[in-house]
Amino acid sequence: MQREISGTMFYYYFVCKRKLWFFANEIQMESENEDVIIGKLIDENSYSRELKHVLIDNTVNIDFIKEWKILHEVKKQKSVEEAGIWQLKYYIYFLRKRGINIEKGILDYPKLKKREEIFLTEEDEKRIEEILLEIREIVNLKLPPKLEKLKICKKCAYFEYCYI
Repeated sequence: MQREISGTMFYYYFVCKRKLWFFANEIQMESENEDVIIGKLIDENSYSRELKHVLIDNTVNIDFIKEWKILHEVKKQKSVEEAGIWQLKYYIYFLRKRGINIEKGILDYPKLKKREEIFLTEEDEKRIEEILLEIREIVNLKLPPKLEKLKICKKCAYFEYCYI
């Protein structure tokens, strides 16, 4: 099965390969997870003057864009910062492939009152292309990847599915 890779799928690749598989195979548990609900509330109540949730090609949903040059991704905390950085790099890559010249991305942490500038390099683009292949392999597996015990498991929407 060949389909577009969403930003959420790209993010989950860095968080947990098993979570990625569940999400991509339409086993979705996020709607009832307290951390997800809190994240949505922070998103709804932050940057209210911006045009938010810009869906591109029915694939990536960008928190907001400034003048079609700077992407913003809003995160609750830095616990999985690498995933957020790569998700934002993927968004820049995705838009550039569609002819939109994005200069940079900004990871916004409104709760922490911090932000971080993110740039996409040629090396990053090569890595993204490798990751896209790996994501396709993972989501097409017949069964989810083996359980890995991670620090974030206890707060994961799939915790009960994996451990009970």
